[in-house]
Amino acid sequence: MTHSIVYALDFDGVICDSAVETGMTGWKAAQTIWQDMPTEIPPEMVEQFRLIRPIIETGYEAILAMRLLYLGNTTEAIYRDYAAKIQALMQDAQITVDELKQRFGAIRDAWIADDLADWVAMNPLFPAIADKLQSLTHEWYIITTKQERFVKQILQANGIELSDERIFGLDRNKTKPEILTMLLQQQPTADIRFVEDRLPTLLNVQKEPALADVQLIFALWGYNTADDKAHALQQAFVLQELPDFLL
Repeated sequence: MTHSIVYALDFDGVICDSAVETGMTGWKAAQTIWQDMPTEIPPEMVEQFRLIRPIIETGYEAILAMRLLYLGNTTEAIYRDYAAKIQALMQDAQITVDELKQRFGAIRDAWIADDLADWVAMNPLFPAIADKLQSLTHEWYIITTKQERFVKQILQANGIELSDERIFGLDRNKTKPEILTMLLQQQPTADIRFVEDRLPTLLNVQKEPALADVQLIFALWGYNTADDKAHALQQAFVLQELPDFLL
């Protein structure tokens, strides 16, 4: 008996190279909290942000990451003590995660309303991915920490149509393991393949006995470090390069 293949795809770092846009949105949102930050983001901050992008799980954290960089924290220092540093920033600013998410989304909405073409240009898909998704014959879903409306806009701008019920984003308030469990319950005989670029996320999925049959694919082209890659080699993951994606 052949099983149907179902792809569950992370978005940022697997489909979309959104690091520059995420950093710029984070910087603009940080300005609404800390008035001392310059209007224009220094180019070197964008490059530094790309280096720390692998540590960021959800977009709103870019606000805090950009503040840390502006305050002079090195990328090494941020990696060493990230959780404590962002908690301290939030406490000092008296701001909650929900407020950060709202500010981050509002800045993006304003950018899109002001110049959609510019925003889309800052969110390029990785090479050849648009063609692969347009011609993909297997069922596929997006599982992401990005807000769903932004995923939809980027896909549509690249000529890719995906129904709302197949985009699981920040709006759902569910973890990636929870969403994968739901997909597996809906399609118990399917060969589910989860493609993700963040090692901690794959390790969390791996801990769930109910998800033992889900094939875990580590996207080497995404937002991960040399240490992540070395660690992934020791796990029961499929390590994949971009040319082999969706083949």
